[in-house]
Amino acid sequence: MQLTPEQYDIINAAGNIKINAVAGSGKTTTIIEYAQTRPPHSRILYLAFNKSVKLEAQRKFAEKGLAHVRVETAHSLAYKHIVFRKDYKVRAHGYTSNDIVELLQLRSYGEKHAEYILANHINKFITYFCNSDRQKVQDLNYIDTVSDHKARTFVNTYYKEIEKQTRLLLSKMDKGEMEITHDFYLKKFQLSQPVLSYDYILFDEGQDASPAMLDIFLKQAACKVIVGDTHQQIYGWRHAVNALEKSDFKTYQLTTSFRFGQPVADLAMKVLEWKKHLGANPQCNISGKGGNSSVGSKAVIARTNLGLLLKAIQYVTEKKKVKNLYFEGNINSYTYADEGASLYDVLHLYNGRYRLIRDRLIRGMKSLGELEEYVEKTEDAQLAMMIEIVKEYGNEIPGIINAIKAKHIGNDEKEQAEMIFSTVHRCKGMEYDAVQLVNDFITEEKLIKIQKEKKGNVVNTVKLHEEINLLYVALTRAKSCIYLPEALLPEIHQHSEQIRILKEPGNDNNQKTVPSVQVATEAKTPQSAPLSYYELTRQNHSGAYTPWTEALDQELTVMYCEGKSVHEMAQHFGRTTGAVRSRIKKLELEKIYG
Repeated sequence: MQLTPEQYDIINAAGNIKINAVAGSGKTTTIIEYAQTRPPHSRILYLAFNKSVKLEAQRKFAEKGLAHVRVETAHSLAYKHIVFRKDYKVRAHGYTSNDIVELLQLRSYGEKHAEYILANHINKFITYFCNSDRQKVQDLNYIDTVSDHKARTFVNTYYKEIEKQTRLLLSKMDKGEMEITHDFYLKKFQLSQPVLSYDYILFDEGQDASPAMLDIFLKQAACKVIVGDTHQQIYGWRHAVNALEKSDFKTYQLTTSFRFGQPVADLAMKVLEWKKHLGANPQCNISGKGGNSSVGSKAVIARTNLGLLLKAIQYVTEKKKVKNLYFEGNINSYTYADEGASLYDVLHLYNGRYRLIRDRLIRGMKSLGELEEYVEKTEDAQLAMMIEIVKEYGNEIPGIINAIKAKHIGNDEKEQAEMIFSTVHRCKGMEYDAVQLVNDFITEEKLIKIQKEKKGNVVNTVKLHEEINLLYVALTRAKSCIYLPEALLPEIHQHSEQIRILKEPGNDNNQKTVPSVQVATEAKTPQSAPLSYYELTRQNHSGAYTPWTEALDQELTVMYCEGKSVHEMAQHFGRTTGAVRSRIKKLELEKIYG
């Protein structure tokens, strides 16, 4: 391919550099060309973001005959230095709250399910520390990562115990008394102050670097290259930091995207301009030199697991002739939480079928309301998602999930899929001909509303920046055309068939091309992790997760008797439709009033 002047500048650069590369700008090609022009005897390390990127990079470097380039991920590098040498045993999927309760023999302190809430926070504290660049657990303040009021209250009350047990669990791993986690051996690698014998180290996806790995990278004597996209930082919930901003290397730009055309580029730039509402001045120029008129692969992309699963449910119930669906990351990953609980466990709790519940934590709950209290104190977004699905679809869930699984095809048949479903995090680095976005991303209207209603309260702008980044990443997966829910539409200056608006979410036939926006500015505020599903639900539904009172129940009963729809009642109370249906069931309004 013909290289751009920007690519030539990077290839000919000397010394430590960082490359800010827009979506689809050929950064891997640029890095390969950079490596190819270094002296043939050079020792070069390329650090890939994950295993799939590593395998692809290995293939591309091999095709160019660059045998002197070693390709690793941060974890594969740490594994060889730590696990092999120390003979540790690695626990593939980490520890659940249930596991930690047993390992540490935690107790409830007289507070309902406190042992599981403690375990949940201990687990998160371990992740926070292992991804940090700090030397000791005591060097961090875990409370800084907790945003919900009830969760903060709990953590403040038991902070000394949480910190003590976090240190104890890490000590047990260090001594080999229990299996270690992937986060642990990466942390152990960083604390060992490794010296990597390379002349050049190329660090890909630098905008989502863990502070631990960044600390290792920056301390090496090699010539260093960081590649990434400031606006694709979407792993704040894993305590990632933007290496492009944390280093003072000379900056180079890759502003030409070979994935999509100018209409999609203009849309992406307009979405990034939303950051002006947060007091930022996003400098991003994208020249779209790709795109085509043919549509082969089609994908639905959502912000959350919940949004994606609900869209998939809608898809299979409305389009019964569709035979082949594919889920990035496997369909089962959308019905199980990291903690081990399944959607079916939550459904059995909803129905009071306790003997069928497999997960110990869920089995210990007396009701769905009790599980919601647990969610409030732990900010467990995945369980919150499952609760909402159960409230929304109840006992229809098994049949619906079976219908989705019956249409789901394996990795080898992905090209035969009539529709691919993915969350933003799972499709990062992917591209599809046509993309439809689910209406669960943040909107410009919500951003403006948050700023107007802050009234002296601190607004977490880093979280909001990341929410904008999620939308940017999602829409820049499209090569040919993109379908946007109307609520996500920024005003743009150019009409185009490549950008189509869905007036009714999920209805591909109800479209219009894009019309034409203004952006205001506000001041910056302190940093933290990205918005969780739990926080977004509260943002979208003002009454979410607040208790029903006797007065509210009476009001709900009156509206039910007046024949108001569930949607109307949900809007009135500022709650989700699932929450309203659940309350109607609990009050037995259908049985009493028909």
